[in-house]
Amino acid sequence: MATLMDVARAAGVSKATASRALQRPELVAEPSRLRVLDAAQRLGFHPNAAARALTTGRTGLVGLVVPTLSNPFFAPLVMGAQQTAEKTDHHLLIAVSEYDPTREAELADRLAEQADGLIMVTPVGTDAALRERARRFPLVLVDRQVGQLPAVVADTATGLAQLMDHLLDHGHRDIAYVSGPAGSWADGQRSAVLTQRAEQAKARLHVLGPLPPTFDAGIAGIEAARALPRGATAELAYNSYLTLGLLHVLAAANRRVPEDVSLAAADDLSSLRSTTPPVSALDVPVEEVGALAVTRLIDLLAGHHVTVTSRLPSRPVLRASTAPPSASAHR
Repeated sequence: MATLMDVARAAGVSKATASRALQRPELVAEPSRLRVLDAAQRLGFHPNAAARALTTGRTGLVGLVVPTLSNPFFAPLVMGAQQTAEKTDHHLLIAVSEYDPTREAELADRLAEQADGLIMVTPVGTDAALRERARRFPLVLVDRQVGQLPAVVADTATGLAQLMDHLLDHGHRDIAYVSGPAGSWADGQRSAVLTQRAEQAKARLHVLGPLPPTFDAGIAGIEAARALPRGATAELAYNSYLTLGLLHVLAAANRRVPEDVSLAAADDLSSLRSTTPPVSALDVPVEEVGALAVTRLIDLLAGHHVTVTSRLPSRPVLRASTAPPSASAHR
């Protein structure tokens, strides 16, 4: 196993310079820093986290709190975060909150004892709790905005509004939205923009829910679908699982998509592309969100200026599940 001295010899620098290049690169001239990094990579050298913590006060660990791992929507986010962390010689510590504010707070505080900073994905804690946490250690939020705290947001509200506009342009004036979890900041943003669009178009919007966006919520989505007004000619769902539940209950009720009702979802898991018909949905840059969140946290740790909120656009992908109401009117 290569040592720091091996790296120093290969790079033609002192052991102290090699150590600074790996742990405090801002203190080392660029040519020397690059030689040390090249030597460390060639030799497969990785600084010991405990030793680094003693000399720099940093562990090289990044805490990541996600609401669930049962929903594959979050897998690309974790992958994007991990890849970006590794590029900067950081590593992730991951904890799963299961949308429980008490558990979320406990896990965040526990990770903060070990990590240099923390990323919280769609946190369900109060604004006050998140502000207090940000006062105690570096924090970046994902898909949640709280005042001036650094945040990375996948702009699904604007993307969902574009899906709504697509339905309105086709002539739909009676639309149902099967909403997400109670207290969800993202769901609140989506509901607000859909309500605004409906009012502007003099259309009716039926908001059903709230429902948790987990795998089990597909069943709840079916129950919500049973309550959909018969006059609704189009339905939007908070996520793919709810959409799959809607598809099942519509099929059981002999209501065809899109002949009897148009259907669209606010995310685009692979399951929606293989349904019959394939479902119109939002292409959400989930992996890029995870990567940018880590970048923002590392900038924060380095004392650099960090944009308060970075928004990444979501793109509607239109498929065969949406059609004009002339084809989807209820029979």
